[in-house]
Amino acid sequence: MRNRIAIAFLAAICLWPSYATAQAALKPRARDLGVPFEGTPGPLNAITDVKGVEVGHSTIIRGEGKQAVRTGVTAVLPRGKDSTDLVFGGWFSLNGNGEMTGTTWLEEGGFLEGPVMITNTSSVGVVRDAVIAWQLRKSGLSQPWSLPVVAETWDGYLNDIGGFHVKPEHAHQAIESARGGAVVEGNVGGGAGMVCHEFKGGIGTASRKLSERQGGYTVGVLVQCNYGSRRLLRIAGAPVGQEIPEGAFRSANDPEADGDVGSIIIVVATDAPLIPYQLKRIARRAAMGLARNGSIASNGSGDIFVAFSTANPGAAGAEKPIHLNYLPNEKMTPLFEATVMATEEAIINALVAAETMTGYEGHQVIALPHDKLRGALRKYNRLAK
Repeated sequence: MRNRIAIAFLAAICLWPSYATAQAALKPRARDLGVPFEGTPGPLNAITDVKGVEVGHSTIIRGEGKQAVRTGVTAVLPRGKDSTDLVFGGWFSLNGNGEMTGTTWLEEGGFLEGPVMITNTSSVGVVRDAVIAWQLRKSGLSQPWSLPVVAETWDGYLNDIGGFHVKPEHAHQAIESARGGAVVEGNVGGGAGMVCHEFKGGIGTASRKLSERQGGYTVGVLVQCNYGSRRLLRIAGAPVGQEIPEGAFRSANDPEADGDVGSIIIVVATDAPLIPYQLKRIARRAAMGLARNGSIASNGSGDIFVAFSTANPGAAGAEKPIHLNYLPNEKMTPLFEATVMATEEAIINALVAAETMTGYEGHQVIALPHDKLRGALRKYNRLAK
């Protein structure tokens, strides 16, 4: 009974922004454990270091056994929930065994309208419809119809995914609770029931700040990670997955088993002035940060990425030719590097923040043990001083 009360309480407080921000500040992150990363992060080391970006979660955790619900919705709003100004965007599919709605028009038109939403595989439709209803209430559509961007990963190992527990109000809660500032990571929002490298996964974020010589721009990344086999996990170059075999439920009986199943959604934000084809180039580079941690983009994985720029406000509403600011291609390499580094760190931040979870039919997925992570990094001389 006490556990059920605690679970219900957790579900409620995850919707309380001030509490969530406090929790984000209290949890250790990968750098706090001595994981060495390259590059200079922004003040929050989060996607919200890009000015105007807001993130919100709605987390649903209740029940046990076959009634275990471990799921939710995460919303990323490029200019915040009070803005109706579109942003330039681009997307990329590394492996397409997954879904991200709205991308055909994003590819064609080059603009991202409204939030980027992330949930579980079976809830894409309800979240998409909920976003349209929210936009209609705001009377903020640029055309008489809406084509929201909603992405998914599969949480059916820990969540009763066939129960369709995500409702429109959960999508609305994620949007309305969105704030700037620190972002809660781990078992929250769409990442509540996700698994990464056979450890508990979920939501993670990181950022990089370019030098003034490189333009002083910020790149922020948010991931919902739900991919990977234990044996392939590498952190800062060390074979951490091989050093920590405990709890590897997919490959426990056969170390060579194809455990790299699942998916990852990656959202990249920047304030650098980029136009759609350049943002597609940015989205592609997220794959390199993913690969650094041991992903091979397996057949069963939906690895889908979207990138947007908050520069050039008002570009979508112009009725006559306008002047745009955008970087020459020759100046984009530092942004590529920042995307790779922030993606790598965001995934590890998700693993570090996530907590052991027991869910559907009693399945348990353990958290990445912090002490053993440090031990593995020390063994390979990768522990930061």
